[in-house]
Amino acid sequence: MTRSLRIGSKKIGEGYPCFIIAEIGINHNGSVEMAKKMIDIASTTGCDAVKFQKRTIDVVYTEKELAKERKSVFGTTNGDLKRGLEFGYKEYKEIDAYCREKGIIWFASCWDEGSVDFIEQFNPPCYKIASASLTDDSLLKYTKSKGKPILLSTGMSTMEEIRHAVSILGEDNLLIFHCTSTYPSNTEEMNLRVIESLKKEFSCPIGYSGHERGVTPSVLAVALGADAVERHITLDRTNWGSDQAASLETAGLYHMVRDIRQVPVLLGDGRKVVYERELPIIEKLRRVHW
Repeated sequence: MTRSLRIGSKKIGEGYPCFIIAEIGINHNGSVEMAKKMIDIASTTGCDAVKFQKRTIDVVYTEKELAKERKSVFGTTNGDLKRGLEFGYKEYKEIDAYCREKGIIWFASCWDEGSVDFIEQFNPPCYKIASASLTDDSLLKYTKSKGKPILLSTGMSTMEEIRHAVSILGEDNLLIFHCTSTYPSNTEEMNLRVIESLKKEFSCPIGYSGHERGVTPSVLAVALGADAVERHITLDRTNWGSDQAASLETAGLYHMVRDIRQVPVLLGDGRKVVYERELPIIEKLRRVHW
């Protein structure tokens, strides 16, 4: 039996509305005002939550990686860019207050233990484990120690690696996301039936974290049983940044949320019935009546 979990006031699992997360991630490009605009988009389109990413740069990246040449508005190295994209306490305090004002849940993917402690200051309702961190046993254990629900992404991971991560996290208070870590993902990389495989193997809610162009795979994921959907959002897909091309602008997010909310109604209950509106059509078109 698939268990459910609660994030804030929202219940997630079989029989509950799909939990929709708008991932802002680092698409704010270091601007709190840009982040607020994306929070507005998520709120007005009917998303349940927004998600950010938090890293301690000198812990997550090596000196060699940070020293690589990479020109941006923040400087000439990869380190300049990574540091420029990180919000600190002041920015997250502002984001926390703004999300409360808008009545929308927020949380973050924490890529290291220090970042977990940092986000814990804001008493988040849950934590996200990014696909890149699925094999980081130390981080999994540390995040679990906070006693909050955990959302686990499974991009670039084998089933054996997923099983190992779940053995550490446990299936109580866990939501597993099927995910492919290509940006944007191609059609042949979607493999949405993995959602069904995960549902058969694990007794916890299963979701879908997508990086595709468009919205069709995300809607199909819900039809296949996904209890939650996470998609990157942006103000403009042409903005600079590695995640922008795989993100949804306002119109795309609106259509995705609308279509996902229609899935339970479209699927119905499986009982074949003759609808009231079909009766006059029977009278008009049938030659033989029983």
